[in-house]
Amino acid sequence: MINSFANSKVVIPIFEVLKPGLLTTIQDLGRKGYQKYGLAVSGAADSYAHRIANLLVGNREQEATIETTLVGLQLKVLNNMVIAITGGNLQPEVNNHPAPMWTSFPIQAGDILKFNGSLSGCRAYIAVAGGINAEMVMGSRATDIIGGIGGIEGRALRKGDIIETYPRISNCPFRRRLLPSLIPEYPNHIKIRVVLGPQDDAFTMRGINTFLSSEYTVSIASDRMACRLEGPAIEHRNGADIVSEGLFQGAIQVPQNRQPILFQVGRQSVGGYTKIAGVIKADFPKVAQLRPKDSITFECVTLTEAHAILREQEKLFQQLKAGQY
Repeated sequence: MINSFANSKVVIPIFEVLKPGLLTTIQDLGRKGYQKYGLAVSGAADSYAHRIANLLVGNREQEATIETTLVGLQLKVLNNMVIAITGGNLQPEVNNHPAPMWTSFPIQAGDILKFNGSLSGCRAYIAVAGGINAEMVMGSRATDIIGGIGGIEGRALRKGDIIETYPRISNCPFRRRLLPSLIPEYPNHIKIRVVLGPQDDAFTMRGINTFLSSEYTVSIASDRMACRLEGPAIEHRNGADIVSEGLFQGAIQVPQNRQPILFQVGRQSVGGYTKIAGVIKADFPKVAQLRPKDSITFECVTLTEAHAILREQEKLFQQLKAGQY
């Protein structure tokens, strides 16, 4: 049974932040409908891992989770609770013993949960049965660091922060495990499917062939806003500039330096450079788990194929919610 206590006035302290790690924020599925006012959508970079984590503990998919990046997060447990950890394997431990991933499990007051560093993937997600209490702004609890809203004071977590949850539902699963076949792998080289456009006609045929046949490396300058890529130059027909227009998640912009930039959940609202392609929605989670120095290649699919792939993914979530896995 899926329930939410997001409107409950009763909250329970669940974690004290002992070490915030490289970057840890509270995220949900994003602040939709406000890009036209200049606000980032934000939300979980890896929506697949976020949604699965919530379902494993009996929450609605849109409840807030904790998103932590690469290494360093350390939390003290303040009350008994059921949690799930999904996403990249950042070597989570409870009281210096390996913690299970992709399953719900109980934790006890006084336990120490920590993440020792990435073995695979970039971001891990912690869901708490009952959801996470955080500032609700424009319909979302997602932390937008640039806008300074959502989460806890619109910022990354700091040492001493107290994270709160709502009362746990009585029938929350103490042990619900995801089938191994549904657990993604996060290799250091991935192939991402894209649909060409909306300005693919601004590139030479050689430029498009370069884009689709080359391997690109993730720059250390990458973040939640964009994945900056380094590799063979992509040739424009008549320069990179266009009239500024809205940026969508997965947009691959090629500015004047002819190096692609793949925009993620924290992207700005508009951009004024040509976009050669867009990543299909079903592959957004793969991009979110790329680490600096990982590599990426692109495969072109049609819009019809992209829709079919997404329908299959959403069918999986409907089956999960119905308890069929």
